[in-house]
Amino acid sequence: MKNNLPLKQELFLQCVKFVEERHFKILNQIAEIQESLTSETKSSAGDKHETGRAMMQLEREKAGQQLAEVERLKEALSQLDVDKISQKIGLGSVVFTTKANYFMAISAGQMTVNSQSFFAISPNTPIGLLLMGKKVGDAIVFRDHTFVIESVG
Repeated sequence: MKNNLPLKQELFLQCVKFVEERHFKILNQIAEIQESLTSETKSSAGDKHETGRAMMQLEREKAGQQLAEVERLKEALSQLDVDKISQKIGLGSVVFTTKANYFMAISAGQMTVNSQSFFAISPNTPIGLLLMGKKVGDAIVFRDHTFVIESVG
């Protein structure tokens, strides 16, 4: 088995960047909502004013939930040991299969490292659940497609 440490570290860094960008966007969104709430003048009275404030409060709550989700993603990434190499697929594994390549970390979408494509997935996604604990040579069936694990790093 080849050493996948630089690859794994690059995938990890891309996941960290993904989380940081989401965190930044959400904080900006919260700041904009807060500014809108405080800048509304008291002279705008009536139902329209109250409805607008209620909508902004709902937006702020939604952004708060998104912020909590980003914190959970940060926590999941902090659990990753990119220096660990295992024969079985687990958190932090880089998995090469006959269909696609995966990085078991957080759901962060498709990433490219050294012109190779990877899907950063959470272990509790449907495909992640199928892959967890498997090893090289094992086959899994996902959405009527069978694929074989070629390498785990």
